[in-house]
Amino acid sequence: MVHPLLFLQFLSSKLQHLLHISDASANAVVYTWTVIALLLVLSLIATSALKTIPSGTQNFMEVVVDGIENMIVETMGEHGRPFFPLIATLAIFILVSNLVGLIPGFYPPTANINTTAACAIVVFVATHVIGIKHHGFHYLKHFLGPIWWLAPLMFFIELIGHLSRPVSLTLRLFGNMNGHELVLMIFFALAPFLVPLPMMLMGVLVSFIQAFVFMLLAMIYIQGSLEEAH
Repeated sequence: MVHPLLFLQFLSSKLQHLLHISDASANAVVYTWTVIALLLVLSLIATSALKTIPSGTQNFMEVVVDGIENMIVETMGEHGRPFFPLIATLAIFILVSNLVGLIPGFYPPTANINTTAACAIVVFVATHVIGIKHHGFHYLKHFLGPIWWLAPLMFFIELIGHLSRPVSLTLRLFGNMNGHELVLMIFFALAPFLVPLPMMLMGVLVSFIQAFVFMLLAMIYIQGSLEEAH
């Protein structure tokens, strides 16, 4: 455990004994619920009294939502708008999950491989569901390549490439966030007052970068499933 003291440790302990899971998994579940509850409350506050000229929380959330939407359109084009809810939800959830780990006594859910794997599997399944829905049976051509006599070989190569996507998404996010937690713990043990501050500032940067990379790769994968096979 990276954090020596967690505010919600009592809930994690109850969940651990109830479901017979590891301490790390219990913490990940509890703090995932915490992030979800936090985002739900933030959404309710932002939409409780909508104004033509936004201010406060509404103004902040509109900036965030517009920024993500513009990025999706610039990367995927106008046909990427229908996938905005999925991509934006993943991006905001991952970002907040990364950032909560910088608060003393809070555990980042993305420092647990189960959380990152769940997000990666959502992207993997959504990519192929979207591809099949858009192309129908012809989506299979994405796995066969342009030369018919190489189709059996290309199928296995493409299959391995597609199966490696959720693995890379999972390990990249988990490795960076868990590694940052471990480095922060070591520096905190050596010099608990001054040294961790630069690492925590770097942690903010890492949190944004990892959320951006995950979102960007999700857009690229979905965009690829919409393209015509050659």
